[in-house]
Amino acid sequence: MRRERLYEYVLFGCMTLTVLITVGIIYSLFSDAIYFVDQYAGVLETSWTNAIRDFLFGTNWRPTIQPYRYGLLPLLSGTIVVTVASAAVALPCGLGAAIYISEYATERTRAYLKPALEILAGVPTVVYGYFALVYITPWLQKILPLSTFNAMSASIMVGIMIIPMVSSISEDALSSVPDELRQAGYGLGATKFDVSTRVVVPAALSGIFSSFILAISRAIGETMIVTMAAGQNPQMLILEPTSIHENLYDSIQTITAAMVQAAGSDVVGGTPVYWSMFALGLALFAFTFTMNLVAEYVKRRYREVY
Repeated sequence: MRRERLYEYVLFGCMTLTVLITVGIIYSLFSDAIYFVDQYAGVLETSWTNAIRDFLFGTNWRPTIQPYRYGLLPLLSGTIVVTVASAAVALPCGLGAAIYISEYATERTRAYLKPALEILAGVPTVVYGYFALVYITPWLQKILPLSTFNAMSASIMVGIMIIPMVSSISEDALSSVPDELRQAGYGLGATKFDVSTRVVVPAALSGIFSSFILAISRAIGETMIVTMAAGQNPQMLILEPTSIHENLYDSIQTITAAMVQAAGSDVVGGTPVYWSMFALGLALFAFTFTMNLVAEYVKRRYREVY
C-alpha cells in the first residue's frame, strides 16, 4: 500500500512539474513582453496602448534600421504563407499515405512502411533547410523565376517534414474504425476505394482533423527550414489571386525566423530588439495555442464512439 502511494506521489509530481514548466514559460514570455512594450513606447514616444496597437497591426518590421518599427503583420504574413503552402503539400500526401497503410497495405507491408515513413520525423530540421537551399531551390529555378531565398522551397520542405505527423495520427484514427462498418459497405456493393473514402474516412474525421491541426501548428513553429530557405525579408501577404507568385517566389520572413535574427544579432539586453523576441514568442504561443484549442474542440465535437 505504501509503495502504491509512493507511485501516486511520484506520478503526481511529474504531472505538477509539467504544469509548472508551462506556467513558467507563459509567465516569462508575458513579463518580458511587457518590457518590450515599454521600450517600444519609448521609441515611438507614445502610450503603451498605441505601442501595442502598432505591434499587432503594424505593417513594417525594421528592428535595426531607423526609424525603428516592430509591426507584427509582415512576419505573420510570412508565417501564414509557409503554413498554407506546406499544408497543401502535407495534408493530401499524409492522408493518402494513411489511407493506403490502413486500408490497402498488407500486414507485412504495413510493418515496414509505417516505420519507414516516420523516419522523416527524426531527420533534423537543419538538414531539411540545407536540402531546400542547395537542391530544391536550384531545381525549381530551372522552371520558375525564384530568388535564392524563397517561400516555395521552404514550404515544400516544411510540408515534407510534417507528413509523418499527418499520416501517423490519421492512420491510427482510420485503424480504430470498426471492421463492421467496412463489411457493411462491402455488403452494399461498394468498392474498396468507396469504402475507404466514404465510410472509413468520415468515421475517423475527428482524428484526421486533429492531425491536420497539430501538423499545421508544427509548421507554424518551424524555425530552421524557414530561416535557411525562406530568407529574412519581411513583407506583407498579397491577397490578389494573380499575385500568388509574389508570395511564394520571393524571400519572406516568419515569426520564428525573426526571433532567430534578433537572437543572433549584435544586440544587448534592454534594447527593444532584444525584448521583441519575447513579444514574438508570446504572439506565436497564442497563435499555436488557439490552433490546438480548435483541434481539441473539433475532436470532442465530432468524435465517433463505437
